[in-house]
Amino acid sequence: MAPSTGDLQLTSPGAGQHSDDLEDVRLLDSYDKNDIVHDATKRIQVRITGMTCAACSNSVETALRSVNGVTHASVALLQNKAHVVFTPSLVKDEDIKNAIEDAGFEAEILPESGTAAHGGVEVAVVGQFTIGGMTCAACVNSVEGILRNLNGVKRAVVALATSLGEVEYDSNVISKEDIVAAIEDAGFEGSFVQSNGRNQIVLGVAGVYTLGDAQVLEAMLSGTKGVRQFRFDPVLNELEVVFDPQLITSRSLVDGIQLGSKGKFNLHVRNPYARMASKDGSESSTMFRLFVSSFFLSIPLFFMGVICPHIPLVYSLLLWRCGPFLMGDWLKWVLVSVIQFVIGKRFYIAAGRALRNGSTNMDVLVALGTTASYVYSVCALLYGALTGFWSPTYFETSAMLITFVLLGKYLECLAKGKTSDAIKKLVELTPATALLIVKDKGGRTIEEREIDSLLVQPGDTLKVLPGTKIPADGIVIWGSSYVNESMVTGESIPVSKVVNASVIGGTINLHGVLHIQATRVGSDTVLSQIISLVETAQMSKAPIQKFADYVASIFVPTVVILALLTLLCWYIAGALGAYPEEWLPKNGNHFVFALMFSISVVVIACPCALGLATPTAVMVATGVGANNGVLIKGAESLERAQMVKYVIFDKTGTLTQGKATVTAAKVFAGMDRGEFLTLVASAEASSEHPLAKAILQYARHFHFFDESSPTSGTKTDAEEFKSGWLYNVSDFSALPGRGVQCDIDGRRILVGNRKLLEENGINISREVENFVVELEESAKTGILVAYDDILIGVLGIADPLKREASVVIQGLQKMGVVPVMVTGDNWRTARAVAKEVGIQDVRAEVMPAGKADVVRSFQKDGSIVAMVGDGINDSPALAAADVGMAIGAGTDVAIEAANYVLMRDNLEDVITAIDLSKKTFFRIRLNYVFAMAYNVIAIPVAAGVFFPSLGIKLPPWVAGACMALSSVSVVCSSLLLRRYRKPKLTTILEIVVN
Repeated sequence: MAPSTGDLQLTSPGAGQHSDDLEDVRLLDSYDKNDIVHDATKRIQVRITGMTCAACSNSVETALRSVNGVTHASVALLQNKAHVVFTPSLVKDEDIKNAIEDAGFEAEILPESGTAAHGGVEVAVVGQFTIGGMTCAACVNSVEGILRNLNGVKRAVVALATSLGEVEYDSNVISKEDIVAAIEDAGFEGSFVQSNGRNQIVLGVAGVYTLGDAQVLEAMLSGTKGVRQFRFDPVLNELEVVFDPQLITSRSLVDGIQLGSKGKFNLHVRNPYARMASKDGSESSTMFRLFVSSFFLSIPLFFMGVICPHIPLVYSLLLWRCGPFLMGDWLKWVLVSVIQFVIGKRFYIAAGRALRNGSTNMDVLVALGTTASYVYSVCALLYGALTGFWSPTYFETSAMLITFVLLGKYLECLAKGKTSDAIKKLVELTPATALLIVKDKGGRTIEEREIDSLLVQPGDTLKVLPGTKIPADGIVIWGSSYVNESMVTGESIPVSKVVNASVIGGTINLHGVLHIQATRVGSDTVLSQIISLVETAQMSKAPIQKFADYVASIFVPTVVILALLTLLCWYIAGALGAYPEEWLPKNGNHFVFALMFSISVVVIACPCALGLATPTAVMVATGVGANNGVLIKGAESLERAQMVKYVIFDKTGTLTQGKATVTAAKVFAGMDRGEFLTLVASAEASSEHPLAKAILQYARHFHFFDESSPTSGTKTDAEEFKSGWLYNVSDFSALPGRGVQCDIDGRRILVGNRKLLEENGINISREVENFVVELEESAKTGILVAYDDILIGVLGIADPLKREASVVIQGLQKMGVVPVMVTGDNWRTARAVAKEVGIQDVRAEVMPAGKADVVRSFQKDGSIVAMVGDGINDSPALAAADVGMAIGAGTDVAIEAANYVLMRDNLEDVITAIDLSKKTFFRIRLNYVFAMAYNVIAIPVAAGVFFPSLGIKLPPWVAGACMALSSVSVVCSSLLLRRYRKPKLTTILEIVVN
């Protein structure tokens, strides 16, 4: 048995000064001294737009460091950010921004995040919490309002469909326990799931059976160097540990405990997504249990009212008087009381917390309707016992109403579970274990052992057997095989993997044995990022959701007012003799007759359907998109994408294959061809541009034909210089939109376009110009080379178009979308490429930072503009566009800036993204029409508007059944999106295939 001491808060001996939270807190003794900001200085972050390479970041750093008062400046190219420490008395924030802009880049001062009380260290944490008990948009609004009002909380978003809340908070001001307590104080069920902290881990522990075992575990953790805090939950057998990653790794921690206990304790990492899935399952099972209990208790009520009157002996027992009431009345009262106050307790609790928080929801309506029916029935019994006048009771109405509502909630839980299948399927892709290869210093294998896949570390060598899942992102270092990547990219054809090929964690090795070196693990893997993106999208709210939130805020009070008006109207009409007495129930009166209409109005109204219309559709759409290799970052992106008018394509790597090759090399000076190529390759070896890589590979292939092909070079730039065939260069600089320049043996070399040479006064002869024009008119890029101020040669580079490019462009045009191409290449090459794919609108010779200006030019008339790109230089345009699409997984910066991530390097997914958005919002609008139409039609019917003319009357229990099924119908409508199939281009283009 587990120890009965409750949660044990176990902390290391030196950790008493720390708080009990387990957040991503950098402790004072683990600070880098250089990171400490003293009181006389200030630290800011600046977002920088326009950087394309290391030369740009160096330029920004130089500009910042030259500002008087700046004590430290570092620029992160991939993040497009600068971290600056300065003395506020000498320099202001605006001066730093101006210095960056004077260097030729765009700058934006980022708002400050939460700082610790000591040292100014930022400790902003993004945590996820499960929130149980929410039933409609009013509950969501209530929880969000409570969380946002907490001191230390910066942002809070709650999703009804997933029952999740995402909270960004300062862990120095508020802990996760405080947030959970606030949720529970509001009357909802709250629990912490995970945060973005990388220095904490949740472990499942087997082997702790007694308090003594827990104390042994405490002693081991207390004596482990690097462990900061820990907490063991003996009920769940979970151990939460905060540790210093600079002193100990998660695997070392687990191995240390298991070896130190001589195998008594067995630890494994708890996957937070799997924990959430188990909680989702428990909610549906709870609803099913409540429904079954209510159903079986309602069966006797049905028999007493319908079957027993036809069985004389049984009916006579029910009519037997026992005290002031008949036996049948006693049985009804007892059974319904159990249903009303035991099984239906959750409705009272939920209604109470809603009213306590100043809001109303569906539970308030259910509680009102069932209580009115129950209280009236009890009063009718007591009145009959006192006066001898027995009015009809409606206990059955209360019982059947609760039963049907619980059935509806159970079906809704099942349907909502189906909408979150995408994340569950992605989580299932994560392999449970990995086969670790342990080597000695000489590189010889010592042992192979199985470890938890969540404990894999960068640099580990892993063995992947045929038919097993690859445990982490990495590089193949031995072996060859084919890998099924369809579950991640949507591409059904297996991909060949050889040495130096990259692999994705969660994909399946089909044939041969592979040895891989892990490069990205944990939350950094492609699979984890996909799960995170899908989850973020499902948490987001579309602008159209504001309509549902507004309706939810006024819905219940409006319904209650309508119910009271219904009661008054029918009662007054009866008192005035406006309808015949035959309409009244047996032994009934005008008040009872009016009350039944009023109760029907209360219980038939359903705000849940409105609240679920958007989030359920968005959840299904994001899951469907992920299954098709299209990752959607948010509901707002979906809403904008369905209205796209212009799609702007980057040329290189987007419309083209991004595999540039040198097709021509002509020397115009009395220089050996090999010497010419060596000069050019030496200059381009320090550049990250794709064309530079093509030139380097071509030159290497020319000199060392037997060592590598022009397209498969794998050496790094450092290895190229060490190999001895390249010259040493100095004063290298990359010039965005023009080329590169450097010095070799004290003489300047320029490699780039005409603009670069003209700016430097290099004469371009007629012969060279004619050769370059010929290249450009054949859709090739001409690269001019000048050495010691003399033009010595030209290289022609071709980047073939993707095979689907022209068909996709035609498809977009058929859909009414205008395609545009933007490129930094010259006009002749740009027009040749555009003509080949069928694009009419072309923008050429555009600097990387200028692509964003092109996007804005199309937005001036209010049009929705999408940008499709793949590289760092596209990120400003992706961010500026209404809908940014990073294709082929792109670079990290492109993914960060984009709204959609297209996992496959296939332009057809652009059409899929737009088409899926259109289908999703058609479904959302249909859901809203259905939800609104239901309430608009159902409430008047329940109020008896059509009873005088058509005789249509809804008993309260029928109204309850309608209400329960309405929200289920909306969820099922959203689930139809799971049948989505990507559009066939032949259909879009209206091509008849024989």
